[in-house]
Amino acid sequence: MNTVLQLKGHFEQRSNPNRPGPRNLPAKQKIKVSHVIDLRNQISDLITFWNDKKLFTKALVSVHYTDVVAKSNRIKDLLSESTKGSNESIVGARFDTTDDDIKHVITHCIYKDTLKRTVEELDDCITILNTQFSGELSVSQIDDINANRTSIANISKTKFVSLMVDCFHVDYINIDTDKESIEDRSIVTLYETDVRSAQILRQIGLSESKYQQLDDITFVMNPDQFEILKDAAPYLIAMAVTDITEIPAVDSNEIDEDPNFSITGPTNEPIVGVIDTHFYDKVYFRDWVEYHNEQSKEIELKPNDYDHGTMVTSIIVDGPTLNPRLEDNCGHFRVRHFGVAKNGRNNSSSIMRAIKRIVAENKDIKVWNLSLGSELEVNKNFISPEAAVLDELQFKNDVVFIVSGTNKPEEEISKKRLGAPADSINSIIVNSVDFEQRPTEYSRVGPVLSFFNKPDLSYYGGTFEDRINVYAPYGKRATYGTSFAAPWITRKMAFLIYKMGLTKEVAKAMLIDSAAGWKKNEFTSEVIGYGVVPKKIDNIVQCENDEIRFVISEVSELFDTYNYNIPIPVYQESQPFIAKATLCYFPKCSRNQGVDYTDTELDLHFGRIKDNSIKPIDNNIQNDEGKFFLKEGRARQLYRKWDNIKMIGEELKSSPRSRKVYDDGRWGISLKTKERLLGNSGKGLNFGLVITLKEINGKNRMEEFIRLCTLRGWLVNRIDIEHQIDVYNKADVEVEFED
Repeated sequence: MNTVLQLKGHFEQRSNPNRPGPRNLPAKQKIKVSHVIDLRNQISDLITFWNDKKLFTKALVSVHYTDVVAKSNRIKDLLSESTKGSNESIVGARFDTTDDDIKHVITHCIYKDTLKRTVEELDDCITILNTQFSGELSVSQIDDINANRTSIANISKTKFVSLMVDCFHVDYINIDTDKESIEDRSIVTLYETDVRSAQILRQIGLSESKYQQLDDITFVMNPDQFEILKDAAPYLIAMAVTDITEIPAVDSNEIDEDPNFSITGPTNEPIVGVIDTHFYDKVYFRDWVEYHNEQSKEIELKPNDYDHGTMVTSIIVDGPTLNPRLEDNCGHFRVRHFGVAKNGRNNSSSIMRAIKRIVAENKDIKVWNLSLGSELEVNKNFISPEAAVLDELQFKNDVVFIVSGTNKPEEEISKKRLGAPADSINSIIVNSVDFEQRPTEYSRVGPVLSFFNKPDLSYYGGTFEDRINVYAPYGKRATYGTSFAAPWITRKMAFLIYKMGLTKEVAKAMLIDSAAGWKKNEFTSEVIGYGVVPKKIDNIVQCENDEIRFVISEVSELFDTYNYNIPIPVYQESQPFIAKATLCYFPKCSRNQGVDYTDTELDLHFGRIKDNSIKPIDNNIQNDEGKFFLKEGRARQLYRKWDNIKMIGEELKSSPRSRKVYDDGRWGISLKTKERLLGNSGKGLNFGLVITLKEINGKNRMEEFIRLCTLRGWLVNRIDIEHQIDVYNKADVEVEFED
């Protein structure tokens, strides 16, 4: 087996050299005056609707697009209040699937005067369309306007064209007032306006003493309070999700156990964080666990409140001893266990507050296991509050959460979407397979927000007939569930980060890369994610003798982060390799942006250098402006645009072909950074990249690759398990100085 290499070299950074040209319609399309009149009348109706609304000064407006719309095709001058366009006023986004076609609906909060000004501008446009263009405007006519070959009266040419392009991409404009009632205590999120949400609630009769506030726009309400809000201001409600997390009793069987079952004491092993139900401190591995009860001391804990948490922690501490067939060579781990819930019904809002506090107070822990989840399905149009908390913590802190994919009730026959917080985009979501690597009957499905691939990975979580061994407060037991698949991935993640010294971005990419193998990206499963992670850690940090695998950890500072200096071995005037690459990063996310949840996109280009540019292995054409027109929905499907995991490459076929050598045989990497919002949250964003080259003739060309990289100025480090463990152990030794 070859060791995985770590490459360190200089990446160049450059700003975007391209400036958007004049706007126009898609090829062969037209905008008709009748459609502009319809939009003008809809906005006029909104003026009437908002005239007598006094809860806040501004108006909420929902723009329904004709398709999944790219940022560049969002409205710019229509409803705009700034020279920077209408993007600043966005307070929510969702998908409309009523016609089976997925279409964007984006909600804005704007001044009422903006509605009046927009009507006046559209009146001017309607007059121009009727008097100068016979009621419809084509691409060639807009070209003439942009080239100053046609004059426009009463409005600037740039604004006229921009308004017409905006109108083309918009289907209709309205305000959403149809909201369903709630049946349980729920977490309710309001649209952000120019007045504090708490003040608005006070105006409609809901004082601060009647609800719990989580942040500026998020509140916990009971059904009666929600009805008061829905009756007074339904348009203010962005989303609502139940605040109840139901933790069912664990189905487990007794196992005859060795009375001498024991474990040696801990030394310098890494500490993993577990957030779960409570831990029973009389079990054989109790010395390995530091337990904290994070619930109120007034809450009475019953014996079964210790079951789930103790079982999960038993796998992290001593899983392979309990399950020899799942020996992973990761060793033992110490656990800092936080009990935040009990068996049965729990309040999600209380758990969220506890998680925030726990992570803030335990900065030394980088890897967290969370095997709690809701039985309710996540909403297709917004991320759950629990997942949003996890995503924010992972963006702001050097931590990673491994989260179970939640279980489907036994009586459920049809597919069931994942439950919160398994919709967390930055977390690693783990589903369960049986020991033949087939999805288990209780596994639930993705995607999340109709787009993001979830779950990420799968592992052995047992079945009703063939179970996972765990240790419970009352002895060794046999059970099953995604709760008991996730801790195995937590062990591997902890090994890669703590013992191998890898960043969380690289470690996550290595797990996904190892699970996917040489399957192509489009084979990603809604049930098992990118695949099943290998049992042994050796198969993650090593590769086959005919493979070259290397990892790169870097930071994106500007639009383009690139290196065109990767030397790939040449044999008989060709490069006998197929290639794949896996990219992971942890972006800032905005829950109030709905389906447009991730703020930053890293667009990966990797391939041969030809004429000083990259020829991507996946034929990525997203940045070939002027050459191709690629719809947003297609870009998301083909290139995972806005997803924080990218996997590109080729499927390993029976007769692969060598690659033609361009120029001097170099390959290159380029990551293009794109922002949805104005906060520039992608600046300084860390990313991890795993690249694998497979020699199609079965030859081992590792040493040649290392030599070429060294000559090109790369610092090459072998990620050797024994060496890294030795470094870890020595780094943790206490040094005593003589007086």
